[in-house]
Amino acid sequence: MIEVRDLQKSYGDLIAVDRISFRGKAGSIFGLLGPNGAGKSTCISCLSGLLKPTAGSVRVGGFDMSTEAIKAKSSLGIVPQELAIYEDLSARDNLAFWGAAYGLKGDKLQQRVGHVLNRIGLADRASDLPKTYSGGMKRRLNFGCGLVHEPAILLLDEPTVGVDPQSREHLFELVREEKAKGTCVLYTTHYMEEAEKLCDELAIIDHGKIIATGTLEALRAEFGGNDIIQLSGSFDQPKVEQAVTELHGEVLALATDTLMIAIRDGARSLPSVLQSISATGAEIHHARLSEPNLESLFLKLTGKDLRA
Repeated sequence: MIEVRDLQKSYGDLIAVDRISFRGKAGSIFGLLGPNGAGKSTCISCLSGLLKPTAGSVRVGGFDMSTEAIKAKSSLGIVPQELAIYEDLSARDNLAFWGAAYGLKGDKLQQRVGHVLNRIGLADRASDLPKTYSGGMKRRLNFGCGLVHEPAILLLDEPTVGVDPQSREHLFELVREEKAKGTCVLYTTHYMEEAEKLCDELAIIDHGKIIATGTLEALRAEFGGNDIIQLSGSFDQPKVEQAVTELHGEVLALATDTLMIAIRDGARSLPSVLQSISATGAEIHHARLSEPNLESLFLKLTGKDLRA
């Protein structure tokens, strides 16, 4: 449904997207995970036809976005990061406007508008203006405008930015419903938990480059079965690095007050890790054991935290 090959977008000497490739499938959620400024929104703009790529190709629904843009866009629904709603039109009229823009009319348009209002939980506020809504309600309406024409492919660019936890869960459920209907969903986010909860496949992107891709299980396998031990306290960095090497572990993050290491069989290894690190003169205030997650993978691949 989505096929991106060697996509590049440059602005003079600045390369915002650097030769990335991936595919999105029907009935699946493909995630682009990365910090702000990583190139996610630029990628979405190229996929939707808002930006012309510098190089590479984008195919949507089997059509090339550069040469068959109208056909490619006909199957797209887009929920942009910036709200694309009209504050001085009611929620019902916002949905009707976007539905009509995609060719819906008459009873079919009214049926879809009513259905979407129920799905996004705004049926009781359908006649109200969005400028009277909370931030979460506006986000839900923004989402609904991308769904009203029943697109086969849905592009979601940071759809939960700035929303309350209840609205976020509501949006998650809407995304899962779209997947269950067979929609191809592309979901960009800088929230680890969202990618882990929703995505069937992921591409981790940083500074315009994809640095890892695959299922969450496949990405976790990058750790070779290792677990993660995170310690807080006070550490002598050179001595700690030597101790971790002797334990056959790998330092993922190390500062004067934080240590994160990957090590095999973390539960069994934890006592010896604590003993060895303490022997360096470290003061350990807190220890946490976990399985590899996207945050630890990002640290391993880039050497830094996932910045917001």
